[in-house]
Amino acid sequence: MTKARTRWPRQRDAEDLLPPEGGTSHLATVQPTELETCLRACAAHSGKLVAGLDRRRTALAEALRNLLATHAGMEQTSSGASPIPLLRRTAKGGSGSALVLGDKLLDPLLAVGNKALDCGYEDELKLAILITDTVLTQRKRSRAGWRLRARTLEAMGAETAAVEAYEHYLDLTDEDGFGVAAKTAGLRVGAERQSELLRKLERDCPEAAAFAGRSVTDSWAEGLELHGRGAWNEARPRLIGALLTQERAGAPVPEIQEALAQYLGLALEVSGAAGSGGSPRGNTGTGDLALLTDLIALYAEQRRTRMRGPIADPTFGGVEWTTLGEFRNRIAGKSICLIANSQRVGTGSMGAEIDAYDLVVRFNSYKIDPSATGKRTDIHATIHKHGFNWDQKVHTRLVFGGTSGDWKYSLRNRLVPGAQRYLGDESLRWPLRDIGKVGANVWPAIPTSGFNMLWLLDYLDVSTQLDLIGFDFYESGAYRLPAAMKMPITSVHEYTSEKAWVMERAQSVTDMRIRLR
Repeated sequence: MTKARTRWPRQRDAEDLLPPEGGTSHLATVQPTELETCLRACAAHSGKLVAGLDRRRTALAEALRNLLATHAGMEQTSSGASPIPLLRRTAKGGSGSALVLGDKLLDPLLAVGNKALDCGYEDELKLAILITDTVLTQRKRSRAGWRLRARTLEAMGAETAAVEAYEHYLDLTDEDGFGVAAKTAGLRVGAERQSELLRKLERDCPEAAAFAGRSVTDSWAEGLELHGRGAWNEARPRLIGALLTQERAGAPVPEIQEALAQYLGLALEVSGAAGSGGSPRGNTGTGDLALLTDLIALYAEQRRTRMRGPIADPTFGGVEWTTLGEFRNRIAGKSICLIANSQRVGTGSMGAEIDAYDLVVRFNSYKIDPSATGKRTDIHATIHKHGFNWDQKVHTRLVFGGTSGDWKYSLRNRLVPGAQRYLGDESLRWPLRDIGKVGANVWPAIPTSGFNMLWLLDYLDVSTQLDLIGFDFYESGAYRLPAAMKMPITSVHEYTSEKAWVMERAQSVTDMRIRLR
């Protein structure tokens, strides 16, 4: 695969704080942007956000306050007796100075970009793009910057540019824990199916060529008016012409999908298809309902693959769902050890002891070093939000998630066919909350994957031995796959609660092992 290359055009003017209105083709290249310009845009956006019911914008406002406060603190320090090295530098080719994006400011800036993306509104998406322009101007190899840019471009409907950005991210990482490769493949296949659908419409309605160069709004309005008057044969070329114009102009994908859905709905109504609410009244294509069925199938496939990527085996390679009761029966009478992703494990030498247990449980982005961690993994317990180690073959995979819809989406998008024999069903989705009925009023913190798994095993109480290896609650630091090492560690408050729960039930405690059974 040929690597995509970024061209670096002229420096953005200071007053041009956000990308221009209109199409998205200009977003394919990073616009060189000074940090000072970005910070002014963030400050201006912060002033626009007022108290309201939108929790996403409230979270963005908090992230903006943190960013601006961090920057203000750095400025105060630099103006004192001991300035921070590399806070400012001389701009190339100029006499002024430009702020340098140091590590202290990078994470708060990316946090603002991610919260802006979560909002999903046009102004916030533009702010997120501006932030990635700023990050990638100074840090061209920032994986977080490229991934944020790709996700934002995808949300804006600029798929070609999004794929290019995703490919930059993949070029810079060894571990695709976020399922970017599948996402990129899905966008490509979706674009191919959309093009195939439009080519079928174009071939079947040559009259549409006369309207393909006209205003989309005018052609669409005329088509709807003619359809309303029952003149479908005149409406159809105008509607298809408008779709072709959208495609050639590089309109955002959501706009094209919305227009395609409306056109297919009208065509179904005119065809008199069952459930459409209409009766046959004119030519829907070649007059063949089979053609319309093919078009609808293509539309559905391009939507589906864009959402979850292509899946070669819809049955997940013969995986079987396992219920709470079935999982209990499979672990009954077995000795079980749970292996922490901690430096205490990574620098230890318990590999042989770990592999001697009947069942070995590992979590999320675990890393294998046979002499230190053991080499077997029987049960992989992971949060649904990322895909680290989902390609590693295990006997049972339990995927945890608090929201049913998001959990199901992640399974469809991330599960690797043939990588697991059993997969926990919805009865095992969120053990502490759903099985234990322990609400936020009793346990305010979001339970970690490790605690959900430990609580489940303790609740079932069918193991002959239940040991925790290396659980120091990250006091020694994290030991994970390289791509996951920059991910934040769960807050101290949550681990304090979980540690207290464990210690109340511990039968013996050593430096490396906590025994609960």
